[in-house]
Amino acid sequence: MNSVNFTTSYNSSLTSGNQSLQNAKDMGDISRFNDLVKSAQAAAEEQKVNMSSVSSSQVKDGSKLNGDYTQGFSGLYKTEADKHSAPIGAAANGANPHAPKTEIDRTSKLYEQALQLENYFVKIMLSSMRNTVQKAGGEQSYAQSMYEDMMYDQYSETLTKNAGFGLADQIYTELAQK
Repeated sequence: MNSVNFTTSYNSSLTSGNQSLQNAKDMGDISRFNDLVKSAQAAAEEQKVNMSSVSSSQVKDGSKLNGDYTQGFSGLYKTEADKHSAPIGAAANGANPHAPKTEIDRTSKLYEQALQLENYFVKIMLSSMRNTVQKAGGEQSYAQSMYEDMMYDQYSETLTKNAGFGLADQIYTELAQK
């Protein structure tokens, strides 16, 4: 009788411990997301005040999120043509024909932050899609779960760089106008 009660209480404490760990991770993600938004807004304010763009090569890379195992977006755009490029993806498709044409400085810190925010949205989308897949092998080991998370982080970064969603362009134009 005592061993049954001990096993039941042990299992319930493991379950509540796992739930507490997940809640802590969720709160950390929310906090990092809020910090990323504040950082993008601060970069927009700085660009508005200075009216001169700072290229990514001039900025030290201290803006990565904790737990980011990806390469990042700093130094992705370097050419002179990237300083005066047209919007792509959804930003180009949803443009008002009567609005003035916008140019995007892809070398700026603001655009780099916008790419990180787009990457975060893509990461959420992939995570939601991944949760719908049923695993045949039962539970995963911690290492397998960690490496799968890293793989999906890389997927999200690759999609952000190559798919041309245009979310970063929309974020950039919206923040640059304010």
